[in-house]
Amino acid sequence: MKIKKIVSGMACMVTLAACNLDYHEYANYGKDYIDESYENVIGMITNVYSILDYDFGQTYKGGMLASACDEAEYAYTNNDICDFVNGSWSPANPMSNIWTSSYKAIQICNQYLAEFQGLTFDELKLNDDYRAQMFRYTNSFKEARFLRAYFYFNLVRAYGDVPYFTEMVTTDQVNSLTRTPAQEIFNAIIAECDKLSTELPADYTKLGLDGIAPAENGRVTCYAALALKARAALYAASPLFNPENNKDLWRRAAEANKEVIETCTANGFKLSKYSELWGPNNWSNNEMIFVRRYNGNISTLEEYNFPMGVPGGNSGNCPTQNMVDAYEMKATGKMWNETGSGYDASNPYVGRDPRFDMTIVKNGDTKWPSKNTNPIETFYGGLNAEPLSGATPTGYYLKKYLDSAIDLSANSTTKTSRHSWITYRLGEFYLNYAEAIFQYTGSADNAGEFGMTACEAVNIIRNRTDVKMPEFPTGLSADAFWNKYQNERMVELAFEGHRFYDLRRWKDGDKLKSIIEMKLTKNEDGTITYKRNVVNREKLTKNEDGTITYKRYVGIRGWNDKMYLFPIPQSERMKNPNLSQNAGW
Repeated sequence: MKIKKIVSGMACMVTLAACNLDYHEYANYGKDYIDESYENVIGMITNVYSILDYDFGQTYKGGMLASACDEAEYAYTNNDICDFVNGSWSPANPMSNIWTSSYKAIQICNQYLAEFQGLTFDELKLNDDYRAQMFRYTNSFKEARFLRAYFYFNLVRAYGDVPYFTEMVTTDQVNSLTRTPAQEIFNAIIAECDKLSTELPADYTKLGLDGIAPAENGRVTCYAALALKARAALYAASPLFNPENNKDLWRRAAEANKEVIETCTANGFKLSKYSELWGPNNWSNNEMIFVRRYNGNISTLEEYNFPMGVPGGNSGNCPTQNMVDAYEMKATGKMWNETGSGYDASNPYVGRDPRFDMTIVKNGDTKWPSKNTNPIETFYGGLNAEPLSGATPTGYYLKKYLDSAIDLSANSTTKTSRHSWITYRLGEFYLNYAEAIFQYTGSADNAGEFGMTACEAVNIIRNRTDVKMPEFPTGLSADAFWNKYQNERMVELAFEGHRFYDLRRWKDGDKLKSIIEMKLTKNEDGTITYKRNVVNREKLTKNEDGTITYKRYVGIRGWNDKMYLFPIPQSERMKNPNLSQNAGW
């Protein structure tokens, strides 16, 4: 584990977008140098905010985790994200910087908590904003504890058992650590966040300290602590980490997620319009509990994902037909292939859940992006379709999270905008609660001691002002509710980084063995023919002796149960012989 003492020496100062948090890069100049500067001390923790994860394609050259599951297919089969599904994922190609970035952040937090408490910055006492400065300083230790817990959650979510330490360690010490059981780490995260929920501020703009409001409104709050606690409790109860199906873990998850709902709604949080969950100002949306704010204005998402055939568009993460099929019919609340749903195979996109049009670009859409004067054409030979190199292989383009106002044409003056990644929002916790209470009670209509049933929680989500989908009926069988719940979660949280991990924690990896594309053909009379194309990774041949031969094809899909957890990077195991590898890798 390559973890260094990262201290001092301001190498650069960058504004953490829209939240006025300055973070710094540090070189090894020594603790004494840090002590001399208030800005350098505070900078250690604000720098950790810059390590928070987000999924705008920055890690995989445009690929999002959606393209490593069944939400999307990347338009270019040689993209890094395709290694998750084409057989190239391995300890030598671990496909993630989660290990190194998380432990880097954890070590910074550990050092900060161990070595930088008790300072008074006497030289600042005559400043008018001294009280505000000292609040930032004392509060930063609570932030450090939250951030440490956050990065441990990311580690255990990906790898399961990992080395766990909350003290400063030397390189030799860290390279001899063994893996701590995942449940112990979840318990530690939950306990830490429970404390922080009573210690962190609720609103930095209402502290009454000159020099604080509104500059600190991008920092973690007591609500973020509750959210991390609740998400950790849900994962701890899930089949991947709870193979014995311990009902007490589901009860704890229901309790924690209900606490998020009740505390947040009592303090002004509420579900917004679905269409307002993204866009330049989504960070201030009343549904957001915490967002990761990207540094400055960008157009990275749009450059990667605008349709091929529009200025600056490069296709990218193309929603699958699996994703499209998840959107029920609005009038009936039924899936497209259910009897009586109202689905019209010759007009397949009419009458769908409104979230479909807010998330996915389809054939015939106009004004996408806003300056595009031509309707989108995804039928073969169309303006935005195959056989153009890089055109969507699935028949669809991504809309969610993209800013339609960005114009990537040569003479445009609107080439960038603010983008903020949703880390925690209220809608997630209604779904988390629904799952937990269902698994705890065994029924969609039994609230147990919690007062709200699983069906009621999901129906609150479906009743958004710009969604208004039919409610889940009472009396659903356990299997029927679970299928509808999984589908609802896929729709509501589409492209927010959940599906990749949801299918793993549920141990539903078989759903990743194939995806479906939609191939469109325009007929002479102007009508469109729609043909489903199933994409698998492997072709199987049964030999005379009964064995199976697997032939793999680059760029298409496959699944192996070892993929429920990430491989421990081989480079880390070479440095630390006490690190055992995850099964199958």
